[in-house]
Amino acid sequence: MKVAITVWDEKISPVFDSAHKLLIADIKNKKIKNISYKSFDPELEARLAEELSLIGIEVLICGAISQAYSTLIEARPIQLIPFINGNVNEVLESYVKGNPLAPAFLMPGCREEEESP
Repeated sequence: MKVAITVWDEKISPVFDSAHKLLIADIKNKKIKNISYKSFDPELEARLAEELSLIGIEVLICGAISQAYSTLIEARPIQLIPFINGNVNEVLESYVKGNPLAPAFLMPGCREEEESP
């Protein structure tokens, strides 16, 4: 499985729409096998969504994201996990272990959607 995370320094980029760098992790059997980085132009929304699909990204973890981007990404077979913040390595390790990212890494002011009965 390939997971992409928007990064800014050592943290998750707070706004996807202005991010310029992705961490891409190959995960097998709950272990990180390879990490690489990819630069991208956030102004090319459709091209970015297509690129993510072409390189096999299955999950995208990011901070805040606009409706336009989320719609394009979710139209692909990519699971979007938005409104996450924190140290990128800690978030990735937590995800790999199967731990929920919310509420521990949820951006301030955001809350999990309440489950329906």
